[in-house]
Amino acid sequence: MNILQSFKMALKSIWGNKMRSFLTMLGIIIGVASVIILVSLVNGQMSYMTESFASMGTNQINVNVSNLSTRYVTVDEMYKFYDDHTDLFDHMTPNVSLSSTIKNGTESTTDTTVTGVSEDYLTMKDQTLDAGRFLQYPDIISRQKVCVVGYYVAWELYGGVDKAIDQTIKIDGYAYRIVGVISRQDDDELEAGGSDDVLYLPYSCAAKMNNSSQISSFIFSTADMDHTTEAKKTINDLLLGIFKDDNLYRVTAMNELLDSLDSMISMMSMLLGGIAGISLLVAGVGVMNIMLVSVTERTREIGVRKALGAKKHNIMQQFVIEAAVTSSLGGVVGIVIGSIATTLIGTAMGMTATPTPSAVIISFSVSVGIGLLFGYMPASRAANLNPIDALRSE
Repeated sequence: MNILQSFKMALKSIWGNKMRSFLTMLGIIIGVASVIILVSLVNGQMSYMTESFASMGTNQINVNVSNLSTRYVTVDEMYKFYDDHTDLFDHMTPNVSLSSTIKNGTESTTDTTVTGVSEDYLTMKDQTLDAGRFLQYPDIISRQKVCVVGYYVAWELYGGVDKAIDQTIKIDGYAYRIVGVISRQDDDELEAGGSDDVLYLPYSCAAKMNNSSQISSFIFSTADMDHTTEAKKTINDLLLGIFKDDNLYRVTAMNELLDSLDSMISMMSMLLGGIAGISLLVAGVGVMNIMLVSVTERTREIGVRKALGAKKHNIMQQFVIEAAVTSSLGGVVGIVIGSIATTLIGTAMGMTATPTPSAVIISFSVSVGIGLLFGYMPASRAANLNPIDALRSE
């Protein structure tokens, strides 16, 4: 008997015991679907987090210092350092965060991210303007009360991008003129506190509003991602020379954090996939039990085949293939259900989730492997039956 004949007999046996075969496959179906759903949803959520993280700028290095009365770093010192290392850095900006209320007439909001930056900030973030201009060097030097707002602010407080240009907006009671509107960043939804709910003003004005004589946060963008480690070390050397204590400053490379996040994603996917994979092992026990029952029921058939000249490997081949076909069919159904469920659940959760190819391939391979592994013992038992005893079986 060749493999094709064994395959046909396996299908005939499965079809002849539909309910039992379905119940045998059910464990495989649930296991495969669970692996695909869990791994794909985790990867979908983590991909969203990674994209959000990457939007901050993977070529950026954030510097935060704790200025003391005797040890501190000034904006001029940081700019001089930047000018001396243009081979490592593309741009640099001081960064001053404000917790402010912005207002236009009777409309106001406290959710807007208000930040003091330099004229290079827009380029560093790889953003564009929908209208108007961005902050300029003269605005910084002369502390001009001008600002650039996000798409959400323009529509929420003024009813449109063009309507917002040259209008007055109040930041904690201080009147500023809107000179530009940044292009929409979030294609899905405009919401308070989102990536389009922002306002940028000269860092010199922000520092004054913050009642701070020294700025404690700076952002550098590297000229080459391959030189991030060198750039970070150069900044560390500068600050250690000034502060004499590495606890007084923190230098964070965004691409290093992104690498750490990717590592965490991989570990979480493997962990959840392993947990879901336990159900596949349970399903394998079910396959073995059903195949043992099948051997018992077909003992007489095995005896007849052996009496007609069937070898041990022929009997074993038939039952192993039957177990593998059963688990393979369950794996295919599990893939279909898991793929559909992943898409539906992802849509319900408001994120893009698609079946992960690696999860599909691995779960299906495991399901086939389980059929072969757990089908071996029943097949071996059938192959070792004594023909005379098998023929006597009722």
